[in-house]
Amino acid sequence: MEIYISDEATKWFKEEMFLENGDHIRFFVKYGGSSPVQEGFSLGMSKEEPSDIAVKKEQNGILFYIEEKDLWYFDNHNLHVDYDQELDEPIYMYKK
Repeated sequence: MEIYISDEATKWFKEEMFLENGDHIRFFVKYGGSSPVQEGFSLGMSKEEPSDIAVKKEQNGILFYIEEKDLWYFDNHNLHVDYDQELDEPIYMYKK
């Protein structure tokens, strides 16, 4: 599995989460909501130091990652993160 993040999405994360080069963003599973890959679960994100990285993508000085314990959520899909200008927020797509 891989993580793909557009430059626009990276810019949003940097601005909205007050990120500096060298910071980390974790994508994780949270209970509740829904997604196209796991009913009853959704994707969360937080600024935190990694402990057991399974997948990572460094983009514009920021390390985006997924921990080993959250891999099951993606069901062998790659995570694509883009930016929705109209909603002013990131959008998540799951592609095999």
